[in-house]
Amino acid sequence: MERNRGDLVRRAADLFDLPADVISSLPCVELIGDCQMLMDSHQGILSYSREAIDINGGRLVVRVTGEELELMAMTGCELRIRGKIRKVEMIR
Repeated sequence: MERNRGDLVRRAADLFDLPADVISSLPCVELIGDCQMLMDSHQGILSYSREAIDINGGRLVVRVTGEELELMAMTGCELRIRGKIRKVEMIR
């Protein structure tokens, strides 16, 4: 059922020309070069080190790997990470 709901949300977003994250609470990730990452719609930090940060994105875990990573700011729905970002993975 969850998979069908996800497909339905994607089709509705396409039909109405809306970003899927707006209507389905998917995490929105924005990279600024390789030195900063902003994320909306997170549900907390799962693990944290200077080399890797795992973020709860609801249905996804967002893993950021790199060097000298640090959490610059975090609110209930947004966070900002800086450092030498090498990879961002979405894990189901």
